[in-house]
Amino acid sequence: MPTALQVPPSQSQTTIPSGVTTSAVTTGTQTVADILLSEHTLTPEQYQDIKVKSASEGRSPDELLEKMNVVPEEKFAEAKAKLLGIPYISLDTASFSPYALSLLSRAVVERFNVIPFHYDEKTKTLSLAMSNPIDVEAVSFIRQKTGLTLKTYAASPSEVRQAIDQQYRQELVGEVGEALKETEELNKPRTLDSTKIGEIIKEAPIAKIVSTILEYAVNSRASDVHIEPMEDRVRVRYRIDGILYDRLSLPKTVQEALVSRIKILSEMKIDEHRSPQDGRFNFKVGENEVDLRISVLPTVFGEKIVMRLLRKSGGIPTLGDLGLSGTALKNLETSILRPHGIIIVCGPTGSGKTTTLYAVLARLNTTRVNIMSLEDPVEYQIPGVNQVQINPAVGLTFAAGLRAFLRQDPNIILVGEIRDQETTDLALQAALTGHLVFSTLHTSDASGVLPRLIDLGAEPFLLASTMNAMVGQRIVRKICPHCKTSYIPPQQLIDEMKVVLGPLFPKDKTDGKLYKGKGCSECGESGYLGRVGIFEVMSVSEKIAHSILEKPDSSSLEKIAISEGMITMKQDGYMKVLQGVSTIEEVLRVAQE
Repeated sequence: MPTALQVPPSQSQTTIPSGVTTSAVTTGTQTVADILLSEHTLTPEQYQDIKVKSASEGRSPDELLEKMNVVPEEKFAEAKAKLLGIPYISLDTASFSPYALSLLSRAVVERFNVIPFHYDEKTKTLSLAMSNPIDVEAVSFIRQKTGLTLKTYAASPSEVRQAIDQQYRQELVGEVGEALKETEELNKPRTLDSTKIGEIIKEAPIAKIVSTILEYAVNSRASDVHIEPMEDRVRVRYRIDGILYDRLSLPKTVQEALVSRIKILSEMKIDEHRSPQDGRFNFKVGENEVDLRISVLPTVFGEKIVMRLLRKSGGIPTLGDLGLSGTALKNLETSILRPHGIIIVCGPTGSGKTTTLYAVLARLNTTRVNIMSLEDPVEYQIPGVNQVQINPAVGLTFAAGLRAFLRQDPNIILVGEIRDQETTDLALQAALTGHLVFSTLHTSDASGVLPRLIDLGAEPFLLASTMNAMVGQRIVRKICPHCKTSYIPPQQLIDEMKVVLGPLFPKDKTDGKLYKGKGCSECGESGYLGRVGIFEVMSVSEKIAHSILEKPDSSSLEKIAISEGMITMKQDGYMKVLQGVSTIEEVLRVAQE
């Protein structure tokens, strides 16, 4: 954390008159405009324009600059902080301590447009983000109210307002803050019998903190919760729509009890701190029941916990729900209705490959076929499908399980992942003997699947006769429908989309508008709500089958597929941008080569 302006309880604050606004402050002859010009945030033309207007209107350049809105608010606030010699903090990425927030009421923080975000127990110091960090009245009032040393940081006014709205509205922070106050009683020195450690872990405050963390995860649609020990605190982050958000900062004193509580719930060894451990338990919030997969890993500052949430309710989405449409949907449906062959879904970890395969199995699942799946782990249970979880400790690997499957009279086989030559050979043999095989592979796009399988020892002539289709995919966040708004993007961006899409660019798209989310309470101010896939489906045509025999590279396979009408992932993403489903930033984040 950067060195900040220290304001001890006894220090006089008479050097800056009350009510001074930072927009009018300069150091010597330097202004905020000078700093922004030196950082190339302000162009020389804009700088000159501000100077001329300043002289003619008799107002300071910084006052004009703030009013004209020619630079982003956070850039202006950062430059202003540099000018004043005060550290700047971006509240978008800041971690908020529930205890720090509990020290000031909402009425106080709204009155002065400040927000506390960190409390140092050792030095009794409260860190405070302020939209006006030289507001003497605010500093004096808060110092007298709390009796603490204050550490002030500059922040943009809109970020402070947004943080107040988010943090003081969240039940997560309020409830954990109350529980932490109760834990202060637990932290007082007392003599303990080692056999009674379990009783302390079950004491109400710690149980309440764990319960609140999990309730927030379920209600905010999080897929993972990370509880990470750091040098001076414990950070809690939530993965929502694929992005990690820092939501809580807990004192170091509750770390061991918190970890032990989760270990007990997961039926792990609470006295083992040196080895990684895995466990699971169920948690219910209202009508929503989730299956939690827990992983504990020793780190330098203690044990880190990651909890994966698997929802039992909600059902399996259809291929259309996932974002498949048009040619891609038609090609995939044609491929999965063939009686035998191999279909591979590829993409990096967390790109939704398993969900796509579940959607395919749900589509094919009837009483007339025997479907068997081999997974690591089984994430969702599908009625009517024989699901097996691999267990290498007893010899049940992908290869061993697949070999056993072939003696179980299957019609359709799902192998969670193809990792080695043995699994590759068995999958090919299964397809050759009349089975329909689905699996996943870690390649970046559909055209990389065949070269990768050849690397794993597959014979090109066997691939040519068994491969049905390869699906490449990524996941992008969807624009929140509650705060969706249109804007006119730079012409350069539209031109680039026209080049990438070519004839796919809609001819009726003449308004030049794109869409984004402003941020609202429904989406947690992110502007995004939910996710959708972007796909490319490469069917193995006669031409591609012939080229496989020559061991082609991925680029030559992609050229053939595009010439036969394949829509690439980036093109699919851009089409979803034009339809107002997602934003250009999201597509470039996941699909930029």
